This record gives sequence, structure tokens and C-alpha cells, in this order.
Amino acid sequence: MGQVRCAIYTRKSSEEGLEQQFNSLHAQREAYAAYVASQKAEGWVLLPEAYDDGGISGGTLERPAMQRLLTDVDEGRVDQIVVYKIDRLTRSLADFAKIVARLDAAGASFVSVTQSFNTATSMGRLTLNMLLSFAQFEREITAERIRDKIAASKRKGLWMGGNVPLGYRAQGRTLAIDEAEAGVIRQIYALYRAEGSILTVRERMADLGLRTRVRTAPDGRVSGGGPFGRAHLHHILTNPVYAGRIRHRTVVHDGQHPAIISPEEWDAVQRMLAEGAARPRGRAPAAFASPLAGRIFDETGDRLTPSHSRKNGRRLRYYISSRLVNDRSGNHPDAWRLPAPELEQGVIGRLRAWLTAPGQASRFVRDPRADEMQTVATRIDALVADLDGRHAAVLLRALVAAVRIAPGRMEITVAAEALAGRLQVAPDRLDADHLVLAAPFRIRRRGVETRVLLGDRPAEPDRVLIRNLMKARDWFAALTRGESYTEIAAREGVATQRIQQLLPLAFLAPEIVQRIAEGRQPVGLTTEWLITTDLPVRWHDQRVLVARL
Repeated sequence: MGQVRCAIYTRKSSEEGLEQQFNSLHAQREAYAAYVASQKAEGWVLLPEAYDDGGISGGTLERPAMQRLLTDVDEGRVDQIVVYKIDRLTRSLADFAKIVARLDAAGASFVSVTQSFNTATSMGRLTLNMLLSFAQFEREITAERIRDKIAASKRKGLWMGGNVPLGYRAQGRTLAIDEAEAGVIRQIYALYRAEGSILTVRERMADLGLRTRVRTAPDGRVSGGGPFGRAHLHHILTNPVYAGRIRHRTVVHDGQHPAIISPEEWDAVQRMLAEGAARPRGRAPAAFASPLAGRIFDETGDRLTPSHSRKNGRRLRYYISSRLVNDRSGNHPDAWRLPAPELEQGVIGRLRAWLTAPGQASRFVRDPRADEMQTVATRIDALVADLDGRHAAVLLRALVAAVRIAPGRMEITVAAEALAGRLQVAPDRLDADHLVLAAPFRIRRRGVETRVLLGDRPAEPDRVLIRNLMKARDWFAALTRGESYTEIAAREGVATQRIQQLLPLAFLAPEIVQRIAEGRQPVGLTTEWLITTDLPVRWHDQRVLVARL
């Protein structure tokens, strides 16, 4: 008589009691081992491998131990599977048919310790199918009862388990606020109400270094801890649990847990989401609504973030300092709020002027070969044409690595990789010093309207600086006539110290004075800079010093 290699399979649907040193799975295995030992005369031999699935339903074959067992059957290492009842293998008639097919293909079989029948006969197979049909019916009835219980509990506002939402911790059949995480939830809602864009909120969350909750599964697998994704943020913004409510399918009930977001604010966010989803589909939206998002920094290092408002049905876009979003209660007189379209067009105009400057092709590439100069120039022309085309926003975001603004001055840093790709040259051949563009930067306000004046727009002379230049020259002429500082101060109604501060302005180089009069001086050349800088006497040295501004 041949040897029959027997594998014991055990399963328990719930995890209750599995933590005990001797649990239900161990008891099942001991009973099956005794049964196999009783069949020793038939050549049955128990295999040492344990195939135990704890806390897993019989409604699926996606069970770790079951998959290992079926693999061993396919590879011919198991001749017979021993189970307590047929429903330990599966409660699904369709899945059982798959198991029987694999057993037949491998020349293996199975035996139930408590159900004695012979599957080699038609009556035995009929009995088996009837048993499995009742097992599947029992599973479906049980699942229906559980669903009804969950629905009734949620109508009462109870928390019925699952992944605990960010911002809460489980507390029996309800939820309690986790204050550390609740702050993140409030910030997400505040950002969305300010920005109106989930993508922008995602960028801002990444800028702030905020991460999702780290979760540890029962099997020890760790997930989370990464940046917030668009789908995750949308789920948070549409989850009524944060308004103190419980959702069951399509119905929302009042919950018994505290709200992190007021119901009024949550409802307002849902209206904003609905308005965004219902925008006209006649034409595709722009690839980047705010192409300079995440690229603009002010003189304090604060990043400017996209924002918008509505006026007379029109959506007005802005770039505003992050501190206006993150600290709404504070007073920030130095914060920026710039009209986005004008700023973007100003940057495009500055890039266009930079690209089309005479001889620019030879400045871009180090040691250019004679045969590639014309090719580079042609590609620059194509790049300029694209800046005026349909996809200007996409190109702008690719070309601009950073924009730094300060009162009176803007610096644009061009992305070397993007420019090299358009010119089809190696990035290390580009002159890095030539990729930073400085431009005069002014803001003109007329009532509530703000205009951005950038680069080559009509110059505006600094009238205060011009007036101080004239005073300095008048005072120097008075001194040469023999007047004293005290006499001049008395006549002009100023302090003698002020006269001494402004007097060096009378000795500025004529070229510098001409540029000041025409409004073409560097942005940093102000009265304050002149009186706090040790100006050299020689005009040449003055010109060199001013050129560095």
C-alpha cells in the first residue's frame, strides 16, 4: 500500500482568541492529527507543514495558508487535505469547484473528519454540493444580518469601526478628537477655502512638510507617512465625519462624536467642490491655473501661494504670501498680494526680452562651435514663439526655477535642465551665471487696482532721490560761498546732520546722475543706499559700485 501524504488545513473566521497560547486552530490541528494517526494502516502520513488561516473569511480563496497549500498540491507534495468540515475549505460553491478541479488535476483528494461521504460516486458529489450550498447560504444570511446591524447602529450615530479617520482616535463605539492631528484637518479645510483648488492644497501641504498618518497593520506592515495625495485630500474634504456626522452608503446621519469642522464650514466646502466639478466642459482647462505656484519667494524667504477671489462673476487670481494663509489672525503689513496674470505676463515678457537680446546664443553655451551657433539661435526663436503660444503656461512653469521678489527688484532663475532640453545641449555647457535675470519691479496702485511694472516698462524717476540730489548740490554751492552748516540748516529748516548725510550726493558721477534723472538707475540705488554707503571719490569707482546693484 502506497504512502498518502496528508496536509491539515485549519481556519477561523474571526481573530477572537487567536492571541492565546493554545487557540482554536491548535485544537483543530490536534484533532485532525489524531484522525490521521488512526488511519496509519491505510498508509496515511502527516506532513509537518502547518496550513493555518486565522481571522480570515471562507468567502474568498485569497488566504495565505490556502494559497500555500494549493501550490504544494500543484507541485505534487500533498496527496490528501484533511479538514474538520467542508466549509473550512470554502463557503463558496464556485470556489469549491475550482479547488476540486485543481485536486483532480494533481491526483489529490480531501477528507472531512466530521462528514463521511465518497466523492467518487454521483450520490457523494450531490451530497457534497448540497452541503456547500447550505454553507454558502449560511454565509450570505450572516453577512446580511451584519449589514443590517451596521445600518441600524449608524442611524444612531455610532462609529462601526474600520480605519479611524485622521484627526480622531477610536473610543469604543464613538470617536474622540486627536488634537495634534485635528490641527492638520483644520488647516486642510482653511487652505481649500482660501485656494479653491485641491492641487494647490496638495502643494501647500507638501511645502509645509505635513504627512499622512503612519498605520501599522495586524501583520506588522507599515503604511502612510507620505505626502498627501489629491484623492486623499478629496476624501478628507468630503468626509462628513469631520462635521460630526456618520455616512452610511448615500445617507448621512448625525453622529455621537464631536466635530472638528463646523457643519456650516463643511457645507460651504461641499458647495465649493460642487461648483468646481460643475465648471463648463466646452474647452479643456489650462494645464496650470497658476504656473508659478511654488516658485515665487519674497525677501523674507516666504513662499507666495496662489489664491483667488470673485468679483462680478469673474475669478481674479493672485499670488499671496503664505503667512497670510497660515496666520490669519496676525497683522502682516509686509506681505505680498500680486495679481497673477500680470505677474506671469511680466515674467514671460522678461524671458522673451532676455532670449531675444543680440548675441544671446553665444552667451548661453560655453565654447560654442561655429556650426552649432545657427542651430542654437533657431531653437531660441522656436522657444520664443512657444512663449507666445497656447502652451505658454506649461512652458513658463518648466523654464522658471524660482522667482525672488523684493521691494523694487525681481530675480528670475531659469531652470538649466529645461533650457538645455529645448536647446538640445548638455546642461553643464550652459553658463550658470547667465541664468539669473534681474529686473526692476514696481507696484502701482490706482484705487483698488494693482498694476505690476516689470522690466522694460516705462521708467518712473525716483522723485525723492532727484530732490535730494538737487538739495545736495545747492548746499554744496552755499558752502563754497562761505555759508556754514549751521546757517544752511537754519535757512532750510533741517538738522545739520541731514546736510552732512546728503552732501556726498553732490559728487556723483554725471552718468549716474543722468540715469537717475531718466529713471534708469538700478532698483537698489536709493537715497538710503547712497547715504549709508561709503561712496568712492573717483567717478569710475562709483560706476563700478553702482553696477553691482
